[in-house]
Amino acid sequence: MIFKNIYKTLSTPEKSGRRIGLFRTLCAIFGGLIVAYLGMTLLVFLIPTEASKSITIPLMLNTLAWAVVALWISISPTKWIALLRSVIPSLIFAIAITFAYYGSK
Repeated sequence: MIFKNIYKTLSTPEKSGRRIGLFRTLCAIFGGLIVAYLGMTLLVFLIPTEASKSITIPLMLNTLAWAVVALWISISPTKWIALLRSVIPSLIFAIAITFAYYGSK
């Protein structure tokens, strides 16, 4: 019953699109940071050189990736979608990093 109320609260669109809100702002900042770092970590595994040489590209792209993902999360119409946009890509990247790490050994 309590999860239904939480879901209903999070999935209700806001009346005014002028305010982003604290929840979506925090999801955008921290979710964007986590997704960007996990994506850049996966990129280090996918570049076919050694890690010390391939780290420069993800370091340069990290701020751009963080800004793009944070914007993508913050323009979501509901809090529920903002939460999903933070959690689902993080899980996908974490699983892909796990497969890439154990697949390289």
